Amino acid sequence: MLTVTERPRRKRLSWESRCDIVAKVRIHGLTPAAAAATSGVHRSTVYRLIARFDAEGWAALVERRPVPHHQPRRISPELEQRILAARLASGAGPARLGAMLGVPTSTVAKVLRRAGLNRLPRAPRQVTQRYERATPGELLHIDTKRLGRFHQVGKAILQDGIQRSPRAGWHHLHVAVDDHTRIAYCEVLPEQGKAASSAFLTRAVAWFANTHNIAVTGVLTDNSHAYRSHQWREICHHLGVVHKRTRPYTPRTNGKAEAFIGTALREWAYRYAYPTSLHRTRALPGWVRWYNRRRPHSSLGNRPPISRVAQVRAQLS
Repeated sequence: MLTVTERPRRKRLSWESRCDIVAKVRIHGLTPAAAAATSGVHRSTVYRLIARFDAEGWAALVERRPVPHHQPRRISPELEQRILAARLASGAGPARLGAMLGVPTSTVAKVLRRAGLNRLPRAPRQVTQRYERATPGELLHIDTKRLGRFHQVGKAILQDGIQRSPRAGWHHLHVAVDDHTRIAYCEVLPEQGKAASSAFLTRAVAWFANTHNIAVTGVLTDNSHAYRSHQWREICHHLGVVHKRTRPYTPRTNGKAEAFIGTALREWAYRYAYPTSLHRTRALPGWVRWYNRRRPHSSLGNRPPISRVAQVRAQLS
C-alpha cells in the first residue's frame, strides 16, 4: 500500500507540458521565472527546455533516455562489435559469450540488449494452408495422447518434489474430431496399439452415426504403427472409410486433433487436482459434452460445434 507523507520533489512533464512551458516564454513573452512559477517547475528546468528548443525545435522536447553523455567505464566499440559478431556466428547466450571473450556476463547481456540481439530472430515458419471440409463426416481427425496414471495427488500439485505413484503406468486419450463441425468423441484406454485404435475407430464411427446422424467417410491420422497396421486397414475397409495419413514429420497437418488435445489438457486433464487418475477419466464425458454443446469455438464464430449439425437433426441443443 502506498503511503504518502509529503509532496513529490519532482514533477513529471509530458511532451505537451514541455511545449506549453516553452510557449509561455517564446510565444507569450513571459520571463523564465514567471513561466516556472505558473508551471510548477524550477527555473533551471525552463532554461534547459528553452535551450533544447532553440537548438532543435519542438522535436527536441520529446522525452529522452536518461543516459549520461560521458561514460568512462563503457566498453570500446571494437569489443562491442566482437560480442555482436560472436553472437551472430555462434548463437550463444551471455554466459557462454562472456567465457569465450573474457567479458563479464552482465556486460555481454547489456551489449546484446542495446543492439536488440538479446533474442535471436526465429527462422520463418512455413505458411500453413488451412482447410475445412464442406460436409460433416467427410473427414475425421484421429490422434492419441499419453497421460500418466496416479493413485493420489502428486508433486505437481503439492510442489514438494516427492513421487507418490511410481510405476503406475499410463492412460491413452484417443480423440476423434470431425473436420467440418469440430464435434469430438473421446475415450481413455489402457493401450494405443492397433487393436485398441481399431476398436476406438469402430465405436467413434458408430457414435457419430447414432448420436448426430453423421456418416463418416474418411479419417486422417499420423504415421504411427497402429495406423499403418493390417488390422487398421481392414477396419477402415469394413467401415467404408477412406484412410489418409499426414506427411511425415508434419504434425500440423492433423492440426484440428492436435489443437483439441491441447484444449483438453488445459481445460480437463490439468485444470483440477483430481484425487486419482480414475476421477480424471470419469470427468472426461462431462467435459466433452460441454465442449460439443456449450463451449464457444473461435473458428465457428464463437458458437459451439453442435451449431453446425443442428440443421442435420433439425434441433438446437
